[in-house]
Amino acid sequence: MDTLTLPLKGEYFDAIRARTKPEELRLVTPYWRKRLEGRSYDQIVLTRGYPKANDSARRLVLPWKGYRIITLTHPHFGPNPVEVFAINVAH
Repeated sequence: MDTLTLPLKGEYFDAIRARTKPEELRLVTPYWRKRLEGRSYDQIVLTRGYPKANDSARRLVLPWKGYRIITLTHPHFGPNPVEVFAINVAH
């Protein structure tokens, strides 16, 4: 089974778990292009930081629903518009 695992900061993990954040953002870089473009996953695993293997409270396992590329301005990425992969994490 192909799995994409994304460690997240607590605030983003909590927002996804609360269903208030439908997409996780990653800058369009060679690193993320290699992991996302032309690939398909069976599931996505979101972790709150780097939990121990048996810590299910800090782990969300969701079906892979793909991504889209968008341009936005976000405080996390600085003051200028950037191109990002918006990975669908709605559940």
